[in-house]
Amino acid sequence: MMINGIDPVLSALRGLSCPAPAGLSAKVFTRWVATPSPLGELYVAFTGTGVQFVRTAESVDGDPAAFAEAYRRRFARPLRTADRAPAGLLPALRGRRGTGLLLDLSALSDFERDVLAATRGIPAGETRPYGWVAREAGRPRAAHAVGSVLARNPVPLLVPCHRVVRADGRLGEYLFGPAHKEKLLRGEDANLDDVLAYARQGMHYLGSDTTGVVCFPTCHQARRITPSHRHGFRTLADAAAAGYRPCRVCRPAVDAA
Repeated sequence: MMINGIDPVLSALRGLSCPAPAGLSAKVFTRWVATPSPLGELYVAFTGTGVQFVRTAESVDGDPAAFAEAYRRRFARPLRTADRAPAGLLPALRGRRGTGLLLDLSALSDFERDVLAATRGIPAGETRPYGWVAREAGRPRAAHAVGSVLARNPVPLLVPCHRVVRADGRLGEYLFGPAHKEKLLRGEDANLDDVLAYARQGMHYLGSDTTGVVCFPTCHQARRITPSHRHGFRTLADAAAAGYRPCRVCRPAVDAA
């Protein structure tokens, strides 16, 4: 029944309406932005806690909807475009350390978080084998499990899984493909050609006879060893038998598979 041309039911419903509670949108949606990166355009999803999910535009065929679907399958939340990137994101993508960028890894297991924390500590231009990451994560026999974790790394580039390589000197696989892995490492001035040359000679560690220290070949300390004082070793046991001690910077404390 209309009263003075007004439906009383609709009028009553309008009286019940009120503004959405503050912060409701953030509880329902995760924000995302597109930003430049060393691998081209990057899609980045972030919560109030930190960056949660990163993929190259190339990996989702340049389709934001495909990125949103990949995020929804993994985190069961929808995405909404943000006005600006989180603080520290662009400097972090340029390779600067100490930017204060926060990561939201709350959806991961303790082991996964430990693996990513160890990986995040590898300096630009250097590499570490999967076994080293396993040891740093507290699971020295879990090198294969480390590979599985890094294959699903939710925040590549920010956690530089491209710096984790095979113990035999080869680069190994990468979330965005081995060509991109090599591109990133060469962009960081990693001495990849030297490492492969050493590996062909059976040298996976380099020692300096002036310091008595043995390092991974990409360690900045190893790269300073002059050829006349450089000695290569297949294993750390060989280096120890020759009187060398592990570098305190790159910490090759175990032979890593």
